[in-house]
Amino acid sequence: MNELKINDIKGLVSILDYSYFIYIFLIVVIILILVILFLQIIRIFYKRKKSDEQIAYEILEKLDLNNTKDAAYKITKYGRVASTDNRSKRLFFQLEEKLEKYKYKKDVAKFDKDIINEYKRFVDAIDV
Repeated sequence: MNELKINDIKGLVSILDYSYFIYIFLIVVIILILVILFLQIIRIFYKRKKSDEQIAYEILEKLDLNNTKDAAYKITKYGRVASTDNRSKRLFFQLEEKLEKYKYKKDVAKFDKDIINEYKRFVDAIDV
């Protein structure tokens, strides 16, 4: 019986195995996704939003005092938001009283030097 040769059975054939490459590829993709997520989380946490006081302060710093009526309204609107401590609130209320004559009229004159100086003092007093 040992001498019987069977023709249907063939020898072993080597098959290429790609599972190792697929495994490495998946690990690289997962690490890449984790790095991107980590960077996005860091960016979200370190991205600081400006507070309302900071925005109002920037508007007050860049305000054009040549347009008197509009400037008076903006100083009143943004000054109320930007003044947080007692000193800046006191300066704001003094300035607001002087700005009343520049509002609610059709034609208004330019700001006095006194009002401009008080406005600059108020902007310097704001703590942001």
